[in-house]
Amino acid sequence: MTTTVDTQDDTQHEKRDARPAVETDPLAQDTLPSPRGASRRLLGSLLHPYRKRVALAAVLLLTQQAAVQAVPLLVAYAIDSGVPAVRDDDNGPLIAVAVAYLVCALSAGVLQATFIRISARINQNVLLELRLRIYRHAQALSLDFHDRYTSGRLISRSTSDVQSLRELLNEGLQEMLNILVSVVYIGALLLYLDLGLGTAALLSFLPVLLLVRSFRRRSAERFLRRSTAIAAVIVKFSETLNGIRPVKAFRREQANDESFETLNRAHERVNGDTILEMARFVVLSRLIAAVAVAGIVLWGAQRVASGDLELGALAAGALYIRRLYDPLDRFAMILNNYQSAVASLEKVAGLLSQRPDVPEPEEPTELPARAAGRPGREVVFDDVRFAYRTGGEVLPSFRLTLPAGQTTALVGATGAGKSTLAKLLARFYDPTEGRVLLDGTDLRQLAMPELRRGVVMVTQEAFLFSGTVAENIAIGKPDATRDEIERAAKAIGAHDFISSLPEGYDTDVRKRGGRISAGQRQLVAFARVVLADPSVVILDEATSSLDIPGEKAVQEAMVTVLQGRTALVIAHRLSTVEIADRVLVMDAGRVVEDGPPAELIAGDGRFSALHRAWRDSLA
Repeated sequence: MTTTVDTQDDTQHEKRDARPAVETDPLAQDTLPSPRGASRRLLGSLLHPYRKRVALAAVLLLTQQAAVQAVPLLVAYAIDSGVPAVRDDDNGPLIAVAVAYLVCALSAGVLQATFIRISARINQNVLLELRLRIYRHAQALSLDFHDRYTSGRLISRSTSDVQSLRELLNEGLQEMLNILVSVVYIGALLLYLDLGLGTAALLSFLPVLLLVRSFRRRSAERFLRRSTAIAAVIVKFSETLNGIRPVKAFRREQANDESFETLNRAHERVNGDTILEMARFVVLSRLIAAVAVAGIVLWGAQRVASGDLELGALAAGALYIRRLYDPLDRFAMILNNYQSAVASLEKVAGLLSQRPDVPEPEEPTELPARAAGRPGREVVFDDVRFAYRTGGEVLPSFRLTLPAGQTTALVGATGAGKSTLAKLLARFYDPTEGRVLLDGTDLRQLAMPELRRGVVMVTQEAFLFSGTVAENIAIGKPDATRDEIERAAKAIGAHDFISSLPEGYDTDVRKRGGRISAGQRQLVAFARVVLADPSVVILDEATSSLDIPGEKAVQEAMVTVLQGRTALVIAHRLSTVEIADRVLVMDAGRVVEDGPPAELIAGDGRFSALHRAWRDSLA
């Protein structure tokens, strides 16, 4: 049995502090604040590279609608001019009408097909770029953001929200543009046919415009909540599957079922509200259309009877009025898609508006060159204070110098600040006050690529990605040769177990490295460090999840990894401390004991008591 200093690392403490104190509405957590007009600017930036194609598509649409809307005019001409000409044995006008009709129909079909092809390419490119932006931005955001905003919500942004935009762009946008352009054309043509008829038709359309405005305002909030509700369902599903082992171990299935049912029903209610809102729009719009068409046609017929209006003009006007009102049902469905897409775009814009809490420096500084043969680099915590967003101060005022090449072990109870210190050195967070210096250079002045080359952190989990063993070792140096990868593996004693795998270095480790053991995953993580060759190494609970044989193998590899480098080792097990040159015992963000392991063991402080308990447990 191995005595441990604590049972959990500071990560849990940090996550608790990073959460909001009160969660009043679980659905409201999904929407991130964004500057006014961010969604419009986002859409504009996505379309900007294709502005010439967009302009061409607009011209095609306008021309296609002109060909479509010319048909009722041809009907009016045929009735008022063609029929009288036939009575005089002149078939020319009717033949011209027939030819013009065929030309309009053919032109409209060709133009529409061309428009669809061009717009489809634009839509696909825009959606691909949007998904890529979400992916890149999610990686660029700081660790603090990911502590607060769950991966399920990020998945929802790049899946269900992008899908809402896809449905609008691929299926609804063309129809919406067709309707809007046709309304403008029809209004102008009605006024051209007869000023009175056109004015009456346009005035009758005003109640519809007011209805549309009301529908947009009322449905916007419902669609935003529906998008949020969908995201909540995805988050719960994702969290349950990611934590399936503790779910089964602690029999959480029933409790999870109840929680999921609550979220599912919340989604059902919000979705039902959107459907009812659409039904209200459809019923009222049809009523307005029926009354308007009947009234205008009756009035027009009286004018024809009195000789004030041509019969052909009335026939064309009736066709145009029907065309004016017929798309309203389809428009409601399209407006549904539009509102859903707008809500999704606002969520994506909110995500992309988030700025990293750990930004790149505007004018980065280069690290000074290391002297030949000098091990590692000096690390200084200069009057560092650190507090989380919720005010949970972890480091009240911290000073510490780690000489170049020294291995320093951190021990202490949960919440003492060990993992926070490591994450400040890795620049996953920036200090609230003070500086962290690497060979005299503030970490905030270093470009991220240079910092990541100089400082590498190995976590307790030793996360592996789907892919081969060789690809996982080469993460820190993607251009490494196979020979370099194998030398790194041999240096930490991983070559033999890798060679015994079914396909050696080309074996796929699968999701999270599930094909190999925890100890083997840790060895692969150490091989990454050896290959990347940083000057500073941080080991965060590197052996805490391993059994005794696995721990011994990893500790042997640790000696190789730490040799010639400055190292900060968070020691979960006291057996790990034996390889350190220096031990720091932390409590409430302060160092309460500091010295070589042998010196502290010989004393009567906290570390000495912990060491005696560890020795007794081995007896």
